[in-house]
Amino acid sequence: MALPSLPSQPAGVAWPTEAWPTGELPPTMAKPPLAKLLADAFLEPSSEALGETHALVIVQGGKLILERYADGYGPEASYPSWSMAKSMTQALAGMLVLDGKLDIHAPADVPEWSAADDPRGKLTLDLLLRMSSGLAFIEDYSPDNPSDVIAMLFGEGEKDVAHHAADKPLAHEPGSFWSYSSGTTNIVSRCLSRAIDKYGPDFEAFMRERLFGPLGMTSATPKFDAAGTFIGSSYCFCSARDFARFGLLYLRDGVWDGKRLLPEGWVDYARTPTPRQEGLEDLPYGAHWWMEIAGPGSFSANGYEGQFTIVVPDLDLVLVRHGKSEAMKDNVRAWLKAVVGCFR
Repeated sequence: MALPSLPSQPAGVAWPTEAWPTGELPPTMAKPPLAKLLADAFLEPSSEALGETHALVIVQGGKLILERYADGYGPEASYPSWSMAKSMTQALAGMLVLDGKLDIHAPADVPEWSAADDPRGKLTLDLLLRMSSGLAFIEDYSPDNPSDVIAMLFGEGEKDVAHHAADKPLAHEPGSFWSYSSGTTNIVSRCLSRAIDKYGPDFEAFMRERLFGPLGMTSATPKFDAAGTFIGSSYCFCSARDFARFGLLYLRDGVWDGKRLLPEGWVDYARTPTPRQEGLEDLPYGAHWWMEIAGPGSFSANGYEGQFTIVVPDLDLVLVRHGKSEAMKDNVRAWLKAVVGCFR
């Protein structure tokens, strides 16, 4: 199936590097259904079906056309990325590919796998970005269940998240089994640091020079572990408007204000489906981006407790939602699809 084309910035619409140009909701939209959806989401203190919705930003045609915040939140507030940071990590990898400093199809530079007889030594960044490495890792956020991600972020692995993940054995033949893993992303993140020999503040300076600065993401605050690795699985705090800037970069095929920031084809790589074993009930997955949350052709950065940056190419639309709704994630996803459906 061909991927839907990615729209260019409309002529005469300024890039939101300094401030978002604003527009109106399309007059042909069914506004009453949208109003009902917004009312349902922003109930105080919370919605029984959707939990807490803290922020909603919708951009269409490069313009900010809808913005809503719960009491106590607003445009200047900082929101957690949780796993939306994974998609930022994918963007940073693309920038190093553009620089010629990274080959995603070569064996990944992971010291823990350097022994000649280590089967993990053949793992590529492509397999890691597609969550198909075969490494053992339990992604479970319940403290009552065995969980590698909790141990990595909050327990014995928190000082060196990449080592904690890279030390895991293979549980499956590489490329044969899809398994979502925050540990995988932190291995990728350390590979990026190793490719340019920058860690901690130096890597943050790289992030600001190449990603945050060009897009005007002034609120972006990444978090690092004690080893200097960007915790790309989970931690980059931003305003909702800045997450929308990130989404717009992908909607515009990695080009910003006339300059290519991501390699040609990198966004298509992110939204090309990864082969997975049968029986999985979750959304399709690409390369550190989820797919089809708002219908065919849409792709998204999804985070724990209901953080979403959704890109909808056929509508030239970006939607950002923040909240606290993990137990209601199926309801939230249905709500997001319904909101986007109001624009069809």
